[in-house]
Amino acid sequence: MALITRVARLFRADLHAVLDRIEAPEVLLRQAVREMEEELAGDERRVKLLHHEQGQLLARQTEIDQALSGIEAELDVCFASGKDDLARALIRRRLEAQCFVRFLSRKREAVAHSLAGCATRLEENRARLNSMRQKAELLAEDESADPVEAGWSTPDMSVRDEDVEVAFLREKHQRRQS
Repeated sequence: MALITRVARLFRADLHAVLDRIEAPEVLLRQAVREMEEELAGDERRVKLLHHEQGQLLARQTEIDQALSGIEAELDVCFASGKDDLARALIRRRLEAQCFVRFLSRKREAVAHSLAGCATRLEENRARLNSMRQKAELLAEDESADPVEAGWSTPDMSVRDEDVEVAFLREKHQRRQS
């Protein structure tokens, strides 16, 4: 059983090596950069939408706070005039507005939490995108380099017999003197 596992592992390794050579890493890297740019643009749109929603919620809460101030003034007039029925209706509206203010507060907190998460993810994605762009630039530089300079040429390593004899005599002479 162990032999079969080893053979299967060897075939898989060879298959992965072939696939790695078939796939062009520079093309895959450029595609990854494009996909990351698209994801980053989507995150930026989400952040803008959340900022807009946060502004709308704040404006709505300001409107309701102003309406509550108006209700308080109207309640004073109703109680001064002895209009208990109108006062009850105004108190109902005030209670409903207060419930809505609490809802808006919870909604603003949720939006702020989502905004913080999106902002964090956006910064992380920007950092990863910059890293990928740097890798792509390095890969592009490697591809554009002169192939003669990039490759190692094999120097002439042959040694002539005469050179060996001269070196031998020199060593022999040095050893006699010492």
